[in-house]
Amino acid sequence: MGVDEAIGDEPVDRFAAGPEMAAKDRPPLDRPALDRPAVGRSAREGPAPTLRPRPASPAPPAAAASPESLEAANTLSELEALVAQFEGCALKRTAKSLCFSRGNAEARVMLIGEAPGRDEDLQGKPFVGRAGKLLDRMLAAIGLSEETVYITNTIYWRPPGNRTPTPQEIGACAPFLARQIELVQPDMLVLLGGAAAKHILGVTEGIMRLRGKWKIYKSGDRDIPTLATLHPAYLLRNPEAKRYVWRDLMAIKARLEETKE
Repeated sequence: MGVDEAIGDEPVDRFAAGPEMAAKDRPPLDRPALDRPAVGRSAREGPAPTLRPRPASPAPPAAAASPESLEAANTLSELEALVAQFEGCALKRTAKSLCFSRGNAEARVMLIGEAPGRDEDLQGKPFVGRAGKLLDRMLAAIGLSEETVYITNTIYWRPPGNRTPTPQEIGACAPFLARQIELVQPDMLVLLGGAAAKHILGVTEGIMRLRGKWKIYKSGDRDIPTLATLHPAYLLRNPEAKRYVWRDLMAIKARLEETKE
């Protein structure tokens, strides 16, 4: 069998031709066009929409104690039970114990500090650590003791790491504290430290400006004389400030003697 038809003017040795010749004669590949619309969507529909994550819903506000439930607490034990059931303060989830109070519920003097610390959290009572022992000695210097005073804090649970409580945490406990003062009905309030003084008196001045000056706290229909002084924990760090507290203690003693029945 031989060649019976010529397809070119010159003979071509396909085995001797280089790759350029082979590629030249190879039929073009069927490549998809880059501007071809995506499968399932026409070019008229435009590009696929960008999916954006939906913003998270804001957390609901902390549940506040209702005035009705607080008014229903006619004793300190009933109020303490309400505080124990309260879930509106996040500190409850990190603290070990509820620190409601210590002392005599019928005392003439009610002392209010800032927040429980480590020792208080372990024992479930306010002012039982180093600062509490110093407070006991301060009170003893003017003839007072745990049997003749009532002690609590602006919040009932220890903040993690003994940090300063936030305004939200203090605000969550504030209705309970106000009711606690109403039930104790003290003759005077002694506020230990700047945080307690600012919250109870509703002022912004620092403790050095507030201390030693009698103010009035309104509790229901009663006006309670109130004195701010330095916190015992501050005195442990700054012993030289004890002279200021001694003056405040003398003012408390004098007031008790003036109003003695």
